[in-house]
Amino acid sequence: MEFLLYFIAGAGAGVLSGLLGVGGGTVIVPILVVIFTSLAFPPQHIMHIALGTSLATIIVTSISSARAHHKKQNVHWSAVKLIAPGIVIGTLLGAVLAGQLDTVILKVIFAVFVLLIATQMVLNFTPAAHRQLPSKAGTLGMGGVIGVLSSLVGIGGGSLSVPFLIYCNFNARYAIGTSSAIGLPIAVAGTLGFVVTGLAEGNLPAYSLGYVYLPAFAGIALASMLTAPFGAYLAHRLPVPVLKKLFALLLYVVGIKMLWSLV
Repeated sequence: MEFLLYFIAGAGAGVLSGLLGVGGGTVIVPILVVIFTSLAFPPQHIMHIALGTSLATIIVTSISSARAHHKKQNVHWSAVKLIAPGIVIGTLLGAVLAGQLDTVILKVIFAVFVLLIATQMVLNFTPAAHRQLPSKAGTLGMGGVIGVLSSLVGIGGGSLSVPFLIYCNFNARYAIGTSSAIGLPIAVAGTLGFVVTGLAEGNLPAYSLGYVYLPAFAGIALASMLTAPFGAYLAHRLPVPVLKKLFALLLYVVGIKMLWSLV
């Protein structure tokens, strides 16, 4: 039954990712928090395990997504190579920082982030293109910022990297494709960081590798990999703008509920 829940969560995340272009982490993390709470995982580690496990699943989905976009020539690989070192450093630092933060603080950070993403979806805000990629140092720095924030909220960074790339004169197609490739170093570095920081902790559930819970990783990764293409298929046949607003409403509920649970 537990594995079935992970499989269902992964299937839903995969469809939403392909349909709406949202990162699976915004769906996976709150679901894992609910499941881990019901399983009586140590409360002080629940948010850390949810974030680490979410990032681990994104390794699989980002590889699949990046390959699909590469075949359509939608990935600007020179931009990926330029930003990747900053991404890796920032994501590792973010994972280490998350390991030092109380689970309550992590919940607040995630809830606020989700509410901001929901607002962006409702307003359909996209920055106007103003410039090319900044200097090498500037791009590395921006990669570091994206990496740190992605680790703290357990996402592949698409909601951060796509607006940045559009601002740097990438059209939406290239921004999304390039962002899918950027998600891989975020996921790998973030997973590694959560594994290493979690190994130093005791009282973790059985079948955990640091802060990555392997049964959840297996079920979610398998299902999301299978259903993401179906979501992309539906994107051409369903009213995506309406669905985005409905999903934004769901994110508002998730964010407010998470904050309310801390009161």
